[in-house]
Amino acid sequence: MRRRLATALLGAAMAIILVAGPTLACGGLIGPNGAVNLLRTTTFAGYHDGVEHYVTAFQFQGGGGAFGSITPLPGVPSNVEKGGDWTLQRLIRETEPVRREAVTFDAAAASGAQVLMQVKIDALDVTVLRGGAADVGKWAEDHGFRLPPDAPEVLQFYASRSPIFLAAVFDADAAAARGQAIGDGTPVHITIPTPNPWVPVRILALGKAASDVVQADVYLLTDHAPALLPAPTGSNGMRLDHSDRATQSLLDDLRSDRGMSWVPSDGWLTKVAIDGAAPLLSYDLAIDASGAGTPSYVQAGLASPAPMIIDTLGLARLLLATTLAVGVLLLVVVLGRRPNAVPPMRPQG
Repeated sequence: MRRRLATALLGAAMAIILVAGPTLACGGLIGPNGAVNLLRTTTFAGYHDGVEHYVTAFQFQGGGGAFGSITPLPGVPSNVEKGGDWTLQRLIRETEPVRREAVTFDAAAASGAQVLMQVKIDALDVTVLRGGAADVGKWAEDHGFRLPPDAPEVLQFYASRSPIFLAAVFDADAAAARGQAIGDGTPVHITIPTPNPWVPVRILALGKAASDVVQADVYLLTDHAPALLPAPTGSNGMRLDHSDRATQSLLDDLRSDRGMSWVPSDGWLTKVAIDGAAPLLSYDLAIDASGAGTPSYVQAGLASPAPMIIDTLGLARLLLATTLAVGVLLLVVVLGRRPNAVPPMRPQG
């Protein structure tokens, strides 16, 4: 079975690391004081044997107490653990050589988010949730955070495709007690079984003004040059910065980091840069890791999920077939019950 690896960006699907330059990144959840930003993100999503390995580092700027973010996921993680120490930095070095107002959710619409997993990583409290947009929004409110006005629309955009979200809460006071400064990244490795990698992009624009520019880096590692939807044209807020066979030194370095032994012996490295005004980011990045197929329009947010009902044409065909079958059965029963037609006997004489 051919090995597939993909890496991607932004605080959602699999892995995110935040580097420099203030910008809201993998989520829009902020602290009660409303003065917290995520820094520029770098994300690595590795896809191999039907499992996506999402590595990201949550790095926050400003604020005190507790604050955090919410990230949509394509499925239920089988594991959440501390990520490697240099994976994201090593990817950056490979492609960038060294050069000299509050919103309230309707409580009646929320049945309650289900907590699937809770993990503490350094000063970061990570919670995996299952629920709709109102459920996740209400959970955030109940835990002392407020969301920007566009949160219901954005959360619904994701919940209609996958009801799984990851909430990462950074406790600045706990971080200070352990000598961790605000701005220091906390790497998180999320393992998610999924048919194909997917990277949420629209979530990066959550709470942003129309004039705000969002910047982030997405790294993909696959067997072949992957198929991407939408294609990074540069004019849509995404551009292709690197696309080439991964070097052996990179793969060896990645494999030697904590939790990265799954990295295959060869692969194709792609870097997609997110750099555009917030209104441009109305989509997600769908990926076909094989490079031979067409990525999902639904995962890209360019098409609505199919309704959870039987197809109308299929239902009509099923009813017609059933009617014909019942009619034939009744005909057989009726014919079987009729007396045999015997011609009258003529009198002899």
